[in-house]
Amino acid sequence: MDRREHLRTLLLAGLAGSTILSSCNPDGATGENTATDPNANAEGYGRTPAEKKHDEELMSETFFTEAEMATLGILTTMIIPADERSGSALEAGVPDFMEFIVKDIPDYQLPLRGGIAWLNTQCSAVNGVVFAEATEEQRTQLLDQIAYPPEDPADETFGHQFFDLMRFLTMTGFYTSQIGIQEDLQYQGNYANVWDGVPDEVLAKYEVGYDPEWTAKCLDVSTRNEVAQWDEEGNLI
Repeated sequence: MDRREHLRTLLLAGLAGSTILSSCNPDGATGENTATDPNANAEGYGRTPAEKKHDEELMSETFFTEAEMATLGILTTMIIPADERSGSALEAGVPDFMEFIVKDIPDYQLPLRGGIAWLNTQCSAVNGVVFAEATEEQRTQLLDQIAYPPEDPADETFGHQFFDLMRFLTMTGFYTSQIGIQEDLQYQGNYANVWDGVPDEVLAKYEVGYDPEWTAKCLDVSTRNEVAQWDEEGNLI
């Protein structure tokens, strides 16, 4: 199982017992989450006037600097890169999602800003440049040191905690975006399908079959939108 498939599995398992921070934009043309655009699909946005005002106030503010946003873009892309199935976390608008979340949930502000500062300090000490200016190999070497929990919990550093939070928020933002849901998970939502009965080979195996008169009435796809009618004796017409 590759890393991306592993992340997908973790997410689907986690959904059984947790609540995603925000919902996807079902009608938008981009991969961005509706949390980053309170005016998108305004009629069906699902917010009370007070909630809309709250979101508009958050959207009018800016927390991360341009340099921090650039670093978030690099980090999220390294966590969920583009592949043959879908675009990357950056293309899905995950950094913008994080910008919204840290304003909506201020408790995330210090861990994320502090984590970016920690990452730059560590990278500068080893490579002489901040994380965004480092090579891909240098970035990977640094993240490999904090991407996995240490065998001894006592050895856990702030870097481990920061990357764990980054991974969680990246997955949350990505898998509540149009790209994450429709392209990566390939979830198409509920839609009507056509069922033409149990396959003939299965019926033959158990030596059973359908009543031709019954199948003509019940498995005629051309009448799928018609309401069933019964006679006075309860027989399907």
